[in-house]
Amino acid sequence: MRDFPAHPFDDDKLKEECGVFGVIGVADAANFLALGLHALQHRGQEAAGMVTHDPEAGFCSARRMGYVRDNFTSREVLETLPGTLGIGHVRYSTSGHKGQTAIRDVQPFFGEFSMGGAAVAHNGNLTNAAALRRELIERGSIFQSSSDTECIIHLMARSMGRSIPDRMEEALRKCEGAFSIVAMTRTKLIGCRDPLGVRPLVLGKLGDGWVLSSETCALDIVGAELVREIEPGEMVVITPKGVESNFPFKNRASRFCIFEHVYFSRPDSILGGRSVYETRRQIGVELAREAPVEADLVCPVPDSGTPAAIGYSHESGIPYGMGIIRNQYMGRTFIEPSEQIRNMGVRLKLNVNRALIRGKRVILVDDSVVRGTTSRKIKEMILDAGAAEVHFRIASPPTAWPCFYGVDTPEREKLLASHMSEEEMRRHLDVDSLKFISLDGLYRAVGVSEGRDPKAPRYCDACFSGDYPVVPADMVDKGFQLKTAAE
Repeated sequence: MRDFPAHPFDDDKLKEECGVFGVIGVADAANFLALGLHALQHRGQEAAGMVTHDPEAGFCSARRMGYVRDNFTSREVLETLPGTLGIGHVRYSTSGHKGQTAIRDVQPFFGEFSMGGAAVAHNGNLTNAAALRRELIERGSIFQSSSDTECIIHLMARSMGRSIPDRMEEALRKCEGAFSIVAMTRTKLIGCRDPLGVRPLVLGKLGDGWVLSSETCALDIVGAELVREIEPGEMVVITPKGVESNFPFKNRASRFCIFEHVYFSRPDSILGGRSVYETRRQIGVELAREAPVEADLVCPVPDSGTPAAIGYSHESGIPYGMGIIRNQYMGRTFIEPSEQIRNMGVRLKLNVNRALIRGKRVILVDDSVVRGTTSRKIKEMILDAGAAEVHFRIASPPTAWPCFYGVDTPEREKLLASHMSEEEMRRHLDVDSLKFISLDGLYRAVGVSEGRDPKAPRYCDACFSGDYPVVPADMVDKGFQLKTAAE
């Protein structure tokens, strides 16, 4: 279980659990790691870690709770991480508590093997991690963390491969689920994506060096040029001589996470050759076509609803306005949340532009509805400001199923859409209208003009459809009920 959020609206959004970044062939690699991880901070804000290698100092590591900017910007810290090669990781904690019991879960993880040391950082989730852990423990492995990533280290230790990349290949063949990995040896930077390519990973060129990153926005901040995406099922091994590529896994049709387009990735990133911002704007266009309504103003719920609101406004002809203003300077440690502060709720983070809202029929565009708690509070704020009507338009289909591939989602029964129809959700939120983009509309927005093919979907959309491309074996063992044919 996660610690309670610093503010009550923080747990009403799906949270990407990790971001990864790696560099090779650059002086002071730790400086580039800090910049890259800062650009990926939206993918994980609970903790960050780095490992570098220097021929004289060997492997050096640092792991900290909190933001990158608060832990990895001082000269004193960065000087303890020498070398031209390194990897880093940002994460949300989904188990344990902050402090000593959580720091053991902060990646990258390091292991010493017969042919030398290696560090591994992982974005995603292994759906058979519990079974792997039981088997490894029975065979004598001693785990130091609760992270599924540690399974990879132990599997590598038991491999008879002659090199670190060989051992990693063998280990990952036993892993199920989603993984985008950056790893390093003393001389190599390694990147790998699972056969379905659920989570993103890109390759960049930085002078004579190379970069691996979860998103292209982190390439931009360090001045690297995007070379290409790492392909689903591909492993790259990078040395000063260049990039070697191979495909160690059985070929399967790609199922990239469609929610990366909707919410997780930064709008200035490129996914699959498409601008995330443009995709989100197009979602708004599709929404306006699918769910028009007479209104006076289109307002985004900042910040993730903004591109879709712009698209909705443009397509509908209804003026766009910043009816809700976000407090950009309220960090998660702003104040210890007493009960009185908790009751203030979303007002700590968002404030209504009353002069703009008063007397108007308002369309609020948000990226998702998870539990519905934040949506209700925002609706109340808009009505308190004097709005005549409130209409919600949601830039994703109803989230009715949990994700088991690296996203922190509530149990299914806590997802509003798991047990309510769209009309029931409208009544629960007490708004004048509520419409979600259709799954076909979402596919059109990401460039699949014919919509979703139910027999062969191009994306992982399990959180909307219940169609899991990899059976979540550990969760099924715990009693999770998969979608039935009748559903």
